[in-house]
Amino acid sequence: MELEKFSYDNKIVKAFMLATVIFGLVGMLVGLTAAIQLVYPLFNFDLQYTSFGRIRPLHTNAIIFAFVGNAMFAGIYYSMQRLLKTRMLSDALSWIHFWGWQLIILAAAITLPLGLTTSKEYAELEWPIDIAITIIWVVFGWNMIGTIIKRRERHMYVSIWFYIATFITVAVLHVVNSLAIPVTLFKSYSWYAGVQDALVQWWYGHNAVAFFLTTPFLGIMYYYLPKAANRPVYSYRLSIIHFWSLIFIYIWAGPHHLLYTSLPDWAQSLGVVFSIMLIAPSWGGMLNGLMTLRGAWDRVREDVVLKFMVVAITAYGMATLEGPLLSLKSVNAIAHFTDWIVAHVHVGGLGWNGFMIFAILYWMVPRMWNTKLYSSKLANTHFWIGTLGIIFYALPMYVSGVVQSLMWKEFNPDGFLVYKNFLETTVQILPLHGLRAIGGTLYLTGAIIMTYNLIKTAYAGSFVANEEVEAAPLLKEYTSTSGGWHHRLLEHKPVLFTILSLVAILIGGAIEMIPTFLIKSNVPTIASVKPYTPLELHGRDIYVREGCVNCHTQMVRPFRSETERYGEYSKAGEFVYDHPFLWGSKRTGPDLHRIGSKYSNTWHYNHMLAPDAVSSGSIMPAYPWLFEQVIDKNETGGKISAMRKIGVPYEVGFEEKAGSDLNKQAEKISATLKADGIEVMPDTEIIALIAYMQRLGIDIKGEKTAATKPQ
Repeated sequence: MELEKFSYDNKIVKAFMLATVIFGLVGMLVGLTAAIQLVYPLFNFDLQYTSFGRIRPLHTNAIIFAFVGNAMFAGIYYSMQRLLKTRMLSDALSWIHFWGWQLIILAAAITLPLGLTTSKEYAELEWPIDIAITIIWVVFGWNMIGTIIKRRERHMYVSIWFYIATFITVAVLHVVNSLAIPVTLFKSYSWYAGVQDALVQWWYGHNAVAFFLTTPFLGIMYYYLPKAANRPVYSYRLSIIHFWSLIFIYIWAGPHHLLYTSLPDWAQSLGVVFSIMLIAPSWGGMLNGLMTLRGAWDRVREDVVLKFMVVAITAYGMATLEGPLLSLKSVNAIAHFTDWIVAHVHVGGLGWNGFMIFAILYWMVPRMWNTKLYSSKLANTHFWIGTLGIIFYALPMYVSGVVQSLMWKEFNPDGFLVYKNFLETTVQILPLHGLRAIGGTLYLTGAIIMTYNLIKTAYAGSFVANEEVEAAPLLKEYTSTSGGWHHRLLEHKPVLFTILSLVAILIGGAIEMIPTFLIKSNVPTIASVKPYTPLELHGRDIYVREGCVNCHTQMVRPFRSETERYGEYSKAGEFVYDHPFLWGSKRTGPDLHRIGSKYSNTWHYNHMLAPDAVSSGSIMPAYPWLFEQVIDKNETGGKISAMRKIGVPYEVGFEEKAGSDLNKQAEKISATLKADGIEVMPDTEIIALIAYMQRLGIDIKGEKTAATKPQ
């Protein structure tokens, strides 16, 4: 059979690699800045664009979508062409994908510091950017599926399976979670409310970790690890079990982020069961990776690429064991809302994703530039500094998490909380946060060393833009010799494979979400809970804009330690008008769900102006701009109208008198401040924020509701 000559496109891989390195350094620097701010608040600089609440989501988005995302695309474009023995379907689609993705990252870098956010974790970008993400993701999928269909290699290797699952699942997750009603060009309200919004968000949030940070990198592991080790994958059968069980089970596990919350108990239990089941496929993949190195362990001591990969796969194994363990209610009761979760996330992020990215960069650059790595010694230095960085980051956060939880829950012999003031627990862990910042500095230093090493490597070689190769064409007629149905037959049918993968990931989400939305008893209503007033709605939007949810929760769990500190535990019916939900995932500061009427308006005013003066030792940043900026009353009607469209029962025509109601409430708050000697205009943002804070948790005071007793 005559061989066909063609070339692999290395230009697109190079572009994604450059973006990976640049955004990786930027994202790590922003993360380090945020870590330092939690020890030294003065590094917030009293500027709204650099405050912790705004740059924390900038850091997570930069790392997940810019650093890891670009690396994922680089790894996929390089490996896919070689596995399928064909150039990508379209160079034009490849470049539309690249530039579209970079423009999305640029939009995120501009809008998040401006406070344009939905507040939904890992999905903070507003609706126009969400639409752009959808379009570019379709371009990526079109290019990928088209390349698979026109391949010269009939058999789809295991890496391709994971790439397909990544494309279809991320598309479903993104579209469902991003449904919102626009108010302005860069303001929207989540289509879902309260408990339902929380379920959808963490179905997305957990599986964004699964299908953006895990499955594509498992595909990358299955390609680059055997290449680097010059060994075949340990077990083909294990890879089949690993793939199908992982994508089916993973999608069910989202509710384990919402244990002891107002989510229905059946949904919480379902999340726990499937989270525990996840240990098997996750460790199956880890063992398949590590066992691939059988007979090659001597090389690991000498080959820096293999060193990075071994630590990466080990970190994957640790994180995927710890995740299911954290889903056990007894463990979750200790760990949730603490720094333990921060440590857990970063073992995966720094160890699994970061080290796997470093490994493939060290492997690809010398081959694409047709040279040797400039310095193995510098690469080894990077490896050890990066490893120390992970240790200095994770261990203090584990200790911090345990210390936090024990202090939150400690009672004296008389039955009173030992640390009634939450700030006492925050101050105690500051040295551990300092060590975390040192770990981040080490990790960033390693990445800088790698950047220098790769630049010197590129300068020493000559870039091969179009790698000339030849391969036999794909036969149109194919007869199986397996004697019947076999997985290898399915690997020859990319469209059917994609459809079956879609079915596998849809089942779990549908079973969890449909009953939550359709069965009213899952979210019982409370008659006294009313929609927010126009001023409170403005205040809530300011709360969202400033990223307060990054440090404060609004979910009092049914523990005695929490009800003693905060008050009555939270009920599902209290959140029916919350678009989006603001339960939070981390307590750097105290829970705020019952803060309404606990403090005076003057206290809130002074606390936002100078937190440390009101609460000595506070690490909360000041918000001086709230005392100068005014709310845009012209948006009030649009906000009310948008809320009504998604189910909030504002009466028809309320827009006409909303402005009057807003002014009356604002003037009342302004008058109470004036009585304490504080002159402030009623339309300033601080007035609206105070109105919202004073509303939190007061709707059910005196209400008798049937619920379980605190534990």
